[in-house]
Amino acid sequence: MRRHLRTLRRGWHWLGAQSLIRRGRDLELMHRAMGFATLALVTLAPLLIVIAAADPLGRGGFAAWLADGMGLSGRSARVLAEIISPPREVVGTTSLWGVLALAAFGIPFGGSVQNGYERTWGVPPGPWHRIWRQATWLCFLTAYLYQEVLTRDAMYGPERITVSLVTGVLFFWWGQRFLLGGQVRWWHLLPGAVATMTGLIGLRGFSYFVFTPLIVENAISYGTVGVVLIVESWLIGVGFVIFGGAMFGRWLLDHHGHRFTEDLPPRSGPRPAGDDR
Repeated sequence: MRRHLRTLRRGWHWLGAQSLIRRGRDLELMHRAMGFATLALVTLAPLLIVIAAADPLGRGGFAAWLADGMGLSGRSARVLAEIISPPREVVGTTSLWGVLALAAFGIPFGGSVQNGYERTWGVPPGPWHRIWRQATWLCFLTAYLYQEVLTRDAMYGPERITVSLVTGVLFFWWGQRFLLGGQVRWWHLLPGAVATMTGLIGLRGFSYFVFTPLIVENAISYGTVGVVLIVESWLIGVGFVIFGGAMFGRWLLDHHGHRFTEDLPPRSGPRPAGDDR
């Protein structure tokens, strides 16, 4: 028994799992995930609602985008559509200035992701005038979500899985490099992109088995509030995976990629939680 415990202890130290847990605590991973979910619901969702309502191909609106991301189907997807879908008149009642205001409010969402990546990689924050990077990243995020919805009906089975995997890894790979201002090499960012996409696949499976029945139950018990709580919980999971995936990629290089980490930026100490530009 003691021999097995020693083996497990050596394996635990070799993996560096304790270091990974410590990094998650230093990064305040759950705190950041909850902030991500709040910003996504308050600043990003209104912009996506307008864009989805203006979709000339009519792919079901924002609720369809959300149901596809969460892996919902059947009755749970219909319940989500009944509660969250806005009327198509939302486009006619939204002025150009309104769209620009929604886009401006969405920029802090990109800023929170950028700040999380900067802390993960220990690089200095970019100057304020690099806000254009956050706006550009937000545009590419919208395009990425839109193509995911387009492929839902156009492709099936292995074909769609392959396209989703490739585009997802490319987006999160490029997104880290772009938001970090090119301060970290492409090769160093690839493990984090793969880990992020792997986590999102796992979250989708969890959502399918757990959130699918909860959507219907909460709609019956609590109405709109219950459905919004499920969506917010899912967004917390998305934030956890996005920040955690980048953190895992950095940890993997530090502990098991010594041949490729000679020029990695040094890890910096944790900054205060309120230091989110």
